[in-house]
Amino acid sequence: MSAPNKSYDPVEVEALKPEEVARMRDEALAAVAAAADLEALREVKTAHTGDRSPLALANREIGALPPHAKADAGKRVGQARGAVNQALKARQVELEAERDARVLVEEAVDVTLPYDRTPPGARHPLTTLAERIADVFVAMGYEVAEGPEVEAEWFNFDALNFLPDHPARTMQDTFFVAGPGGEAESGVVLRTHTSPVQARSMIDREPPVYIVCPGRVFRTDELDATHTPVFHQIELLAIDEGLTMADLKGTLDHMVQALFGEGLRTRLRPSYFPFTEPSAEMDMECFVCHGESVGDPDRPCRTCSSEGWIELGGCGMVNPRVLTACGIDPEKYSGFAFGFGIERMLMFRHNVEDMRDMVEGDVRFALPFGMEI
Repeated sequence: MSAPNKSYDPVEVEALKPEEVARMRDEALAAVAAAADLEALREVKTAHTGDRSPLALANREIGALPPHAKADAGKRVGQARGAVNQALKARQVELEAERDARVLVEEAVDVTLPYDRTPPGARHPLTTLAERIADVFVAMGYEVAEGPEVEAEWFNFDALNFLPDHPARTMQDTFFVAGPGGEAESGVVLRTHTSPVQARSMIDREPPVYIVCPGRVFRTDELDATHTPVFHQIELLAIDEGLTMADLKGTLDHMVQALFGEGLRTRLRPSYFPFTEPSAEMDMECFVCHGESVGDPDRPCRTCSSEGWIELGGCGMVNPRVLTACGIDPEKYSGFAFGFGIERMLMFRHNVEDMRDMVEGDVRFALPFGMEI
């Protein structure tokens, strides 16, 4: 009996030839190198190391070889598959590093930006200015008094010596909520000034009375650059024994210098108001040009229109009829009052040209004034 012919190879396997294994390995390495991102690399890994990849199929053919040929073919295929796996790992590290670097740039967080995505608001300058003015008088011993905006006609007019036929009581100036009738002894209006707060304070308090009254008032004005149907006033009232116009002048001088600077002068011009007698219009020296622009065309002043003086508001001694209507003895007590519009003061203090900017609610108008409290 003859011995087995160990040199005989019954199966000629094309996929296990050295040149074929080298070709499959080189194709896999080229695909790995060409992968541009991690998703493409996953596809390459499936195509060249999965169960249906060329090298995996070649590895299955090793079992068809005679025993003496299996070791050499297995070594050759194993080295090829190892080179591909090593190339995959190296390429994955590179692509992950590129991805992380790209994410740091594309998804960078600027820690200096505000944490709150809602834009900040701002206090309205009218509120800030009203509080600053009130603080001046509080420092002088005055109290802040408030009252309703929907007011009885008696407090708004009758108590302040507005006669029944006074023009201010007509529909052209006043918003009427309800007229007198039935059990009502007085009509109801939206207050046209903050003076009703003074009348209520004189009724509710025993003299001496020193109050300042900031608040919103209403008149039937058209909304334009210099008028608005809803605006703000601030008034003061002092009731005590022996008060004179000199006390009023000194109080106004202190207010002007506290708000606009030391050394500014004031003046009183005769005027008429139903609730004061005598009455005056109060002017202050222009805080910008100090009167130097008057008569000098080369130095015009926008704030005072080169007049040298700025009109602030009306003032005067409280009319004895008002004192009597509010239950105060005019023979024993006297008083003075002063009032002006806060919008007007804001306009010439900060060169605001259009009053509509104050009421439109655009936060860009209020932001430059800051958040002073």
